[in-house]
Amino acid sequence: MEHENGRKKLPVEAVDLYSQFIHGEIARRDFLDGLKRFAVGGLTVGAMVKALMPNYALGQQIRKDDERIRASYQTIPSPNGHGYIKGYLVRPFSADSRTATPAKLPGVIVIHENRGLNPHTEDVARRFALENFMAFAPDAISSVGGYPGDDFRGGELFSKLDPEKRIQDFLAAAQWLKARPDCTGKICATGFCYGGGVSNTLAGLMGPDLAAAAPFYGTATKPEDVPKIKAAILINHGALDKNLIAAYPAQEAELKKNKIKYEGRIYPDSVHGFFNDSTPERYNKVTAQEAWTRTIAWFNQHSRDAA
Repeated sequence: MEHENGRKKLPVEAVDLYSQFIHGEIARRDFLDGLKRFAVGGLTVGAMVKALMPNYALGQQIRKDDERIRASYQTIPSPNGHGYIKGYLVRPFSADSRTATPAKLPGVIVIHENRGLNPHTEDVARRFALENFMAFAPDAISSVGGYPGDDFRGGELFSKLDPEKRIQDFLAAAQWLKARPDCTGKICATGFCYGGGVSNTLAGLMGPDLAAAAPFYGTATKPEDVPKIKAAILINHGALDKNLIAAYPAQEAELKKNKIKYEGRIYPDSVHGFFNDSTPERYNKVTAQEAWTRTIAWFNQHSRDAA
């Protein structure tokens, strides 16, 4: 595969090393040592690290001050979690309706990777607002200071939190969004990597309170929770994401056995993180756009009343 500028992408194995590192599966030293075997033809380890790390300015599609949206940061009580969770709330805005009562919209919970609410996830929330949803992107590391502006440090903070309480924080955020007076009461969930897994978990926990989910490269719902799912599930995986691809048949079998409405999409030439346009070595522009279009159509189908 090549970038649009013609430069050849790093080997998939190098991208896999990055994924293992950001997931906490290997230490930073092991990540750097592992990259050395790809340092050929003048390509240095330093250059590869720079290429693999996120560039949030590069991946921004919608400015924070875009006139078509209204955004704010909200703090949500989470008595069963870490006490509270903060997040980024975005709605579409039209000058024509500035004096009118805001229209009720379906909601989307947008769940980040395992490093906190970084600028990419906020940008995705803004993209949903421009698709006429109200989006809320919670920050799992709110109780330890929030996203610190650095993914590595964010990952360290994330790992200090109680995993079960983290889930309760996201559940509280979803229930808060659903109950808002400017929400229709129909909400969807999406997320990326860790957030994809949380989307699947929420589908099992929320039952009929969740209309749809579109997890991106996330771990499956626990088998014992699959029978509780009432949401329509759209699964997005990259064909080169070997661990999740290996696990997918079992996930699909559980959904089929329990007669859950679902679609599974396996995107060619796509690694773990293929949707994330702030990480060019993982991003696949063609399949990311295809997955986004399908996700919007899926959420529209399952969260809006038929005309």
